Amino acid sequence: MIELINISKSYPTSELYSELNLRLNSGNKVGLVGKNGSGKSTLFKLILAEEQPDSGEIAIPKNYRIGALKQYFDFTEKTLLDETALALGEDDKYNVYKAEKILFGLGFSQEDLEKAPKEFSGGFQIRINLAKLLLTEPNMLLLDEPTNYLDILSIRWLKAFLKSFEGEVILITHDRDFMDSVCTHTMGIIRKSAFMIQGSTHKFYELLASNEEHYEKQKIAQDKKIKELEEFIAKNKARAATANLAQSKVKILEKMDVMEDLQYDSNLEFNFNFKETSAKYLLEVKDVSFGYNKNNILFKDITFALSKGETLGIIGKNGKGKSTLLNVIASELKQLTGSVDYHTSTVFGHFGQTNISHLNKNNTIMDEIHSTNVKLPESTIRGICGLMMFSGDNAKKKISLLSGGEKSRVMLGKIIAKDVNLLFLDEPTNHLDMDSIDALTNAIKAFEGSCIIVTHSEDLLRAVCDRLIVFTNDGADYFNGTYDEFLEKIGWDEDDSMEQKKPKDKPKVNKKESKKLRAAIVAEKSKATAPLKKEVEKLENEISKLEELLDHDQNELTKATNKGDNNASIELLKNINKYEKEIETKFSALEVSQTKLDELNKEFEKRMNEV
Repeated sequence: MIELINISKSYPTSELYSELNLRLNSGNKVGLVGKNGSGKSTLFKLILAEEQPDSGEIAIPKNYRIGALKQYFDFTEKTLLDETALALGEDDKYNVYKAEKILFGLGFSQEDLEKAPKEFSGGFQIRINLAKLLLTEPNMLLLDEPTNYLDILSIRWLKAFLKSFEGEVILITHDRDFMDSVCTHTMGIIRKSAFMIQGSTHKFYELLASNEEHYEKQKIAQDKKIKELEEFIAKNKARAATANLAQSKVKILEKMDVMEDLQYDSNLEFNFNFKETSAKYLLEVKDVSFGYNKNNILFKDITFALSKGETLGIIGKNGKGKSTLLNVIASELKQLTGSVDYHTSTVFGHFGQTNISHLNKNNTIMDEIHSTNVKLPESTIRGICGLMMFSGDNAKKKISLLSGGEKSRVMLGKIIAKDVNLLFLDEPTNHLDMDSIDALTNAIKAFEGSCIIVTHSEDLLRAVCDRLIVFTNDGADYFNGTYDEFLEKIGWDEDDSMEQKKPKDKPKVNKKESKKLRAAIVAEKSKATAPLKKEVEKLENEISKLEELLDHDQNELTKATNKGDNNASIELLKNINKYEKEIETKFSALEVSQTKLDELNKEFEKRMNEV
């Protein structure tokens, strides 16, 4: 268990925390959310004693080991396996199989084991650090965007590893599905303080919105009461007959704990501008092959037609050619064979890993977006900057001063400045926070044109993709279906190609035996789920009753405030706070019971399908 008590931290330009508190109990896995710049990574530095708080205390038990993912490289051994094995404990000193298992899980091959660590790309060097961290088996893991350099297969492996990890975890990631799969709790840094609940990010944001709504209602009532008190004091303080009464109102006003205005963070909201087209197919790719030389072909004979309104996802392991295929389609690279044909009305926007490096570092944000479409007036450019969260003087910042996430938003702004009917998006969620990813997902779904997207985000794949191109060890294949259909019919297998992997045949069972087995499963399910169903129903009824009481007292509070009945208002506020806390506690209990019930239902559903 670690505990952060009344932590405050500020820099010359901003205050990050004011009396922040956090208590992490045994086995807690916490997803840390908040806007970029809210202080998530700084919190890690404080826990690791790399920085000191301005005030407050961090309590860590004796001999409690905390491991964090390093972003710098300090490799001393000649081979990948020897370098990774340095992290093995004294008892496991010669257990290289343990190191191999983690390396294979993170996407390294048997041949990679003998390569020098410094031969690998930056992304794979981060993976080496991650492998070494996991091998040290600390009590707590601090993971800051661990999925940024991982492909889908490695992300799925890491997800399973962390779910089975017996220690504590604090995780920062823009991948909501990954966070919700791994974490038992969600904590947000909101308005310089920490707010933590048991449950998913969805529950966190729903509860946060509900709390803020209640707060705003209470503040409206209090503001009205304050105005009435001030008006009464102003009218009566100078009259001898009412001076004492006015003074008593002054004392009430002085004792009142004035509720501050809530400060809301700006959110990214936008849409891509669609250029009208009569084309049924915006793009046709026929028998396209590519390799940097003829002896190293990355993919061959790729054929598909992209119809208007369709989104195609390109997925698979890193280093297999996903981004290269997108660059070939976008005419940034020339294919070895085949053809890429656009309809005459097709206009595309390209968001690529290499494009960000093409931004002119000496330009301001406004200059860079304006360079995309010089016909746009300054007011429109400023509007686009505002959509990308660069309002006011921030729009005049130079590109060289921006973070990776800010540069990504500039790239999106450049695409918005054009009228397009085809989007090429290469890992667009990297460097974006969860709210920005939600906004991007909604913009893609609302776009009337077509889209080709390279991504490792399973959430984004499920939300927007109609068809896939899947890279495996044997090249790339077109899959005519959604991501969930791909998982159901083929699934991920590092050793088998798509052609070799076939759905497993179900064992044959006669109808009489099947009916008997299904009846037994139904009976077992009924017995196993009954207590949980009863508990869920009980909690739902209790929450419903509490919400009725809460609504009643909120209405009564409004009436008491209008009448100027201060004593009744105070008593009603106490009741409201009590009901809200009880509702929150019961919602947490409901989440636990409902999750258990859902897992049991899934388990029995799977068993029924197998019969």
